[in-house]
Amino acid sequence: MRPPTVTFLGGVEEIGGNKVVIEDGPDRILFDFGPSFSPRFEEFYLNFLQPRSTSPVKDLLEFGLLPRVPGLYAEEALHGADLDYEPPTFQAVFVSHAHYDHAGHLGLLDPTIPVHVGDGTRTLLEAIETSGGRGYGEHPYKTLAPGRPVRVGHLEVEAFPVDHSIPFAFGYLIRTREGTIAYTGDFRAHGPRAADTHAFVDAASAEAPALLVTEGTRAGPDPRRNFSEKGVREGVDSLLLSSDRLAIASCYPRDIDRLTTLYEAARAADRELVVSAKTAHLLATAAPLLPKGTPVPGRSEGLRVYRRPKKTYYKWERVFEDGAIEAGTLRRHPGRYLMELGLPHFAELIDLRPERGSPYIHSMSEPFSEDDLDDAVLHNWVDHFGLSFHQFHASGHCSGSELLTVADRVAPKALVPVHTEHPEAFAKAQSPVRPPVLGEPIPLPP
Repeated sequence: MRPPTVTFLGGVEEIGGNKVVIEDGPDRILFDFGPSFSPRFEEFYLNFLQPRSTSPVKDLLEFGLLPRVPGLYAEEALHGADLDYEPPTFQAVFVSHAHYDHAGHLGLLDPTIPVHVGDGTRTLLEAIETSGGRGYGEHPYKTLAPGRPVRVGHLEVEAFPVDHSIPFAFGYLIRTREGTIAYTGDFRAHGPRAADTHAFVDAASAEAPALLVTEGTRAGPDPRRNFSEKGVREGVDSLLLSSDRLAIASCYPRDIDRLTTLYEAARAADRELVVSAKTAHLLATAAPLLPKGTPVPGRSEGLRVYRRPKKTYYKWERVFEDGAIEAGTLRRHPGRYLMELGLPHFAELIDLRPERGSPYIHSMSEPFSEDDLDDAVLHNWVDHFGLSFHQFHASGHCSGSELLTVADRVAPKALVPVHTEHPEAFAKAQSPVRPPVLGEPIPLPP
């Protein structure tokens, strides 16, 4: 019988795109399946130029943006591709969390392959689909829960909550016939659920794993400040308490920790937080699973939904019409509000007309490069309206030093960095490093 191996079909020397295959004899499972944030994608697809919905696998295979693997894709998604449909050769897919670069390609998978997700992640995926986000396809979903390992042939998979910039993220311990593999997914040790990350690291360390497959987003050169969520709150508090103008903030709409921070800061400054209908829908859908204190539309005092002028409103948007707030009210009483406004909706600034010098809080990652087009457009709008730019963001990923600390605590026989452009940065770890090569199986060390 073939010994256990780990093969990487994505996430190799790039951010995102994790596709981790673990095999043990005849058993074969996949962890995560999403696109990468590599500039290579934007060499061919950008803005409205995207793979065709009638032949998505064909269009992505053309440029090597998907792995050419038989027995993985849905027959319909393979339309026109030079890869013949085969019945599934994978017994299960496990998703670490609901970010696009880990789950965004689920809709391409054979619909008979079971997809294992936590209840919270499944809820988020449903909310994203309903509000016009990505489609994840029809699958036999299986609900994961901490403390309840799942058996797939010779493999046993146990999920552990970890802290990340989206709730309900999991790391995994995968037990094979010849040792344990620890897979971090995306994680951090400086957020509100840092205790979960530490518990996962302790559990991984206790098993003395053969391999630690760790994300390394922030490994290598990283000039960004390592704010904690508490540090973000302190910065926002200072701005709101020193200004009587409309405050605007951009954050990742699925970063519910950040939305909670903004809400709490707004209330402390005697302001109301105004969110988009899409954000309101996400919060309302996930509400039963979210921690106490998370703002929920219709239940949390001082939380309002912005009514963006549109010709047609979707059914899920109409739920929030009662009590919705419009640009005129914010314009007349600017000091009463903190408004969540992402770049795609910056055109609302034309109606909001914030006074020059009004604070703009960029609560997202700094751009990766100086020629970032989105960042240039963002600053064009900020400069046009004379907004005062402030950067307050707590990363969803461990810093370089935190990654090395985790690696040394787990002390695997070998360390495999993924989801990073700088695998060489792990050379300082105490464990030997095995940089992955795309498509080449890595056996477990003896």
